[in-house]
Amino acid sequence: MTAAPLASAAGSMVDDAADVAVRRAVVHRLHADPPPSSDGGRAALREHLAGLLRDEAPLADAGRADRLLDELVREVDGLGPLDPLLADPAVTEIMVNGPGRAYVERAGRLVAVDLGLDAAAISRLAERIVAPLGLRLDRSSPIADARLTDGSRVHAVLPPLAPDGPCLTIRRFSTLPVELDAFGVGEAGEAFLRAAVRGGWNLLVAGATSAGKTTLLNALSAAIGSSERIVTIEETAELRLAQPHVVRLEARPANAEGVGAIGVRDLVRCALRMRPDRIVVGEVRGGEALDMLQALNTGHDGSLSTVHANSPTDALSRLETLVLLAGVALPIAAVRHQIAAALDAVVFVTRAADGARRVDAVAELGADLSRPASRVRSLFERRGGVLVAVARPSRPARRPGLDLQAGWPCY
Repeated sequence: MTAAPLASAAGSMVDDAADVAVRRAVVHRLHADPPPSSDGGRAALREHLAGLLRDEAPLADAGRADRLLDELVREVDGLGPLDPLLADPAVTEIMVNGPGRAYVERAGRLVAVDLGLDAAAISRLAERIVAPLGLRLDRSSPIADARLTDGSRVHAVLPPLAPDGPCLTIRRFSTLPVELDAFGVGEAGEAFLRAAVRGGWNLLVAGATSAGKTTLLNALSAAIGSSERIVTIEETAELRLAQPHVVRLEARPANAEGVGAIGVRDLVRCALRMRPDRIVVGEVRGGEALDMLQALNTGHDGSLSTVHANSPTDALSRLETLVLLAGVALPIAAVRHQIAAALDAVVFVTRAADGARRVDAVAELGADLSRPASRVRSLFERRGGVLVAVARPSRPARRPGLDLQAGWPCY
């Protein structure tokens, strides 16, 4: 590197350090001299910060002053350097792994970003997110799950559980609907999945973390008729159903005193008293799996849910384990009978190396889940990068007047 670029880089680092020092000084003065109460909102705050900034950096040119003022407003009234990332529709996940270590996911790929956040700033951001929700985040309660106003899911972990500094993970969800064809299902696969939803099959969407299970669930729900009453149950509200008659239920964690928690299992039981035509459980990860199976076996045909699993067969094994976590002494044979009666198919979704989400298989449940060889029966498999039909469905539609084999592709 020649002398000129070296000098330019050194100058840039000095400017960055100076800007950080100015911002910290302004924020410190703001805490000591808060703006007077006013109905001006963010405009009044910006004006007050502009005055403090002129005192701290009187020689700053107009461009630098405007940039510093924008950063200060975001830091004080927003989420600081996270705001531009949250405004970028290409960013699907933000991961702050402690001071000086942050990444974002764009198009399924992780990219390092420089946010200039120290440990104290990360902790302040996390506290700012959870405070309006009545949650507690400190050393005595160092883990919190929350969501932003746009529905993005937030998970925060503070020291001592995070020895390298506070960690903040924000999972974002597209505000625009994603169609089934975005999952590479092809014309035949899309037609069958839509017919299965309309025909009242109970579907379980399975896949790994960040494979696109919730997004696929949203896409599948588009086939539900507009006249049906749907109750959605989630730990953190993420689903965006387009139907007009939707009741959304969201679990509630314990408050700062450690009381008042309402879990997904409670909401599943609550939903049964709300006369739903269909129940959509965002994700089963505990004893609520038993209540969900009971609900599906009591006339709520065409319901949907998701579960973490590595294959359609593993999804059933995991569901069996989750049912046992309910603490009810059911024999495994009874659990398997409940699963076989409640669910019709598993839709397995994966994320490729390039970040693309794809439906990898659609498997119909067998009648006898006690035999490993007949637990699932593949209807669609991905071969050569294409989802192809490999067998006809044997289960009938749960709703009259619909034939899932109508127009079945030749193979």
